[in-house]
Amino acid sequence: MKNKSIVLGVTGSIAAYKAADLVSKLIKLDYDVTVIMTESAKKLISDQTFLTLSRNPVISDLWSVDNWKPEHIQLAEKSSLFVVAPCTANFMGKYAAGIADNALTTYALSHKKKVLLAPAMHVDMWEHAAVQNNCKVLMERGVYFIGPDTGNLACGITGKGHISDISSIVAKIGNILKDDKNNNSQV
Repeated sequence: MKNKSIVLGVTGSIAAYKAADLVSKLIKLDYDVTVIMTESAKKLISDQTFLTLSRNPVISDLWSVDNWKPEHIQLAEKSSLFVVAPCTANFMGKYAAGIADNALTTYALSHKKKVLLAPAMHVDMWEHAAVQNNCKVLMERGVYFIGPDTGNLACGITGKGHISDISSIVAKIGNILKDDKNNNSQV
């Protein structure tokens, strides 16, 4: 998958630490990974972790522009896939509603290629009608989902809301990009 660029959004779920493993696995497969973190995610895991693993600057601020073209537009033009793992209910709601109030949601609205969301949240949040409606809206727009799975949640209960296994997310990314390559070659 050399030359495939992935933008990874990391949101403020306790599962944010698992995104480091995801970046590591993607780099080993020769993907170019750029991480965009929310402020909530930065309270759970350091941006330095992602800088070290991805070897790319980590974006968390809309206002750090190095040249005339906004960074989120540059990334959108070069990336093959946008992945949000873990994906919170907050991000899904903003994305479904078209709200762009931080670096991650602004990037999401500028990205015109394929998108994969890996939800991770409490079972009650996942089952809430608003979250389910947002999922439906996003699926109708062509967004891919993986999970959430049933597992041990941060609050100590077992339920649906656990982020999918990182190896499964990596496999899903490979399948989406493979399908993208096949579809492009048939055009």
